[in-house]
Amino acid sequence: MNNNELKERFIDEKTGIEYIRKGDYYFPNLVDSASVKANELGKYGKLRLKYLLEHKKVDYTILWVENKLRSHLLEIDKTANERFNLLMKQFIEQENVTEELKATNQMEWVCRMNNIKNRVEEIIFNELIYV
Repeated sequence: MNNNELKERFIDEKTGIEYIRKGDYYFPNLVDSASVKANELGKYGKLRLKYLLEHKKVDYTILWVENKLRSHLLEIDKTANERFNLLMKQFIEQENVTEELKATNQMEWVCRMNNIKNRVEEIIFNELIYV
């Protein structure tokens, strides 16, 4: 940035939004935070983005304008993955789904693991994604 560009920009201390002067007017310097790289977001971040776009357009717009959408989606993805791992471990222990069961009755083990996974994802969807 040269000196002229520095004079043409300012940050509103109240909102934290940067403004750029174009002619006689100042425009907010909004970064398209929705353009999260595809490899940055996991399954749950992508599901949250889709939900916001389809069902919560006002929330999506607010997050986008405040330049918080990207961090929101990354945080949801991280939290959901942590919650998934924790709940899977807890349910597996609670229902005694062991490696021994896997060795002796593989189909029963798969059935139980799929059941646990579906319940855990339903919890995550209701608590984090679809709210």
